[in-house]
Amino acid sequence: MSSAAFVSYCTPGLCPSSAMLPPAGPLLSLLLVTGTCGTEPSPWVPPQGCYVAEEAGEQTFRCSQAGLSTLPTGIPNDTRKLYLDANRLASVPAGAFQHLPILEELDLSHNVLAHLSEAAFRGLAGTLRRLDLSANRLASVPAEAFVGLQVQVNLSANPWRCDCALQEVLRQVRLTPGPGTGIVCGPGARPDLVGREFLPLAGEEELCGAGRAGAPRSTDVALLVTMGGWLALMVAYLAHYVWQNREEPRRPLKRAPGLPGRSEDSSTLSTVV
Repeated sequence: MSSAAFVSYCTPGLCPSSAMLPPAGPLLSLLLVTGTCGTEPSPWVPPQGCYVAEEAGEQTFRCSQAGLSTLPTGIPNDTRKLYLDANRLASVPAGAFQHLPILEELDLSHNVLAHLSEAAFRGLAGTLRRLDLSANRLASVPAEAFVGLQVQVNLSANPWRCDCALQEVLRQVRLTPGPGTGIVCGPGARPDLVGREFLPLAGEEELCGAGRAGAPRSTDVALLVTMGGWLALMVAYLAHYVWQNREEPRRPLKRAPGLPGRSEDSSTLSTVV
């Protein structure tokens, strides 16, 4: 049997020794052994507790209850649904998911998240539709993290500070439907707000100012001061204009040069008589 015929029947994974090859040049034997029995790169293996699946025709990557304390690496870039719930994730760094260009759903619930970067969801503005941040340790999140996102967010079961930052966030996102949406003021909130539902408060009170019941924000105060200054200038100008017009009739008329005065006319008349 020729060497070519022998190679064609070589079963992958079974490496013949050079002694089994028919007589041939040493270099040819080495090439045949290397070419038929070379080691291939190991395929990517998901972290323990994670797996790739197809759910409802969409590529899904699940790492639920996997004991993760950091975000996993190697998530396939064609992932549409990413489940990282019920782990020990404490933060989401900037650009953590920007390598997932078609990600539509992200579940980060039931972790220990206490911090979100302002750019945590960078790169997801055109695709992300559902985001679950419930049951974490979030007291506040930067409003910048949600700029440009067309996303429905679950923010329930967190110890919210119920401050200006949260009020600004709620102006930018759509909340997951539910009774009160579960946004309750936590220990870091004002004493009179602790334990109360935040949404009714946000509708009644402006928390981005210095006081309560619609206190103006700093930008509004600056605008009011500027407008007040202009109004004061206009009032002063009008007052000066009115005063000047009132004083004008009281001033004596200047006598035209060359015309005789009233006293001279009287003396002349007396002489004629």
